[in-house]
Amino acid sequence: MADQQARLSWRDGAVPVSDQFDDPYFSIQDGLAETEHVFLAGNGLPARFGPGFHIAELGFGTGLNMLAAWRAWEAAGQAGPLRFTSFEAFPMAPADMAKALEAFPAVAPWTERFLAGWQGTGDCDLGSLQLEVIGGDARVSLPEWTGQVDAWFLDGFSPAKNPELWGEALMGQVASHTAPGGSAATYTAAGFVRRGLEAAGFEVTRIPGYGRKRHMTKAVLP
Repeated sequence: MADQQARLSWRDGAVPVSDQFDDPYFSIQDGLAETEHVFLAGNGLPARFGPGFHIAELGFGTGLNMLAAWRAWEAAGQAGPLRFTSFEAFPMAPADMAKALEAFPAVAPWTERFLAGWQGTGDCDLGSLQLEVIGGDARVSLPEWTGQVDAWFLDGFSPAKNPELWGEALMGQVASHTAPGGSAATYTAAGFVRRGLEAAGFEVTRIPGYGRKRHMTKAVLP
């Protein structure tokens, strides 16, 4: 169902854990550094940034990946806005988002600007960032979406706990909404995820993961 709210518990009072999926929203070690390693570097960013660049994401969560990308976009001095579209079945309440993001003071200026304009799912014009968060099951909403993107952040909960967001059919939809030469990156190196990306037409590589995670996955659409 669309727009069901995320149900949370808090580990150590700071790390949000999804009650729906029994999985933390970000790395207990350093979620921001992991985001930069997996999703930015894994997609060759910020080097690939250019006018009209469009990122899409499965799993908006706390918004941390978006904030890291927005910070990198502004630091790169890009003219015009970054486009960022995220698909999220269980949106987090803004107050919970604010609490979670307190763990990342490095992005605090972007967090403040984001939360000042954020109403939940929908469109949010943040000037140098044009954000769209699409509520509901991505297996339904992504096939209906008409966008084409340059990079994907595949950041659903663990494939072992949330296999629906990693299935071959959905990876096929990811590919069909990727511009030629576009890319995808994810923290998981699960074999069925890699096979699904390969079946969708991506060239898939297993590369070193962040911290204690030995491997992650990057994929490029020829």
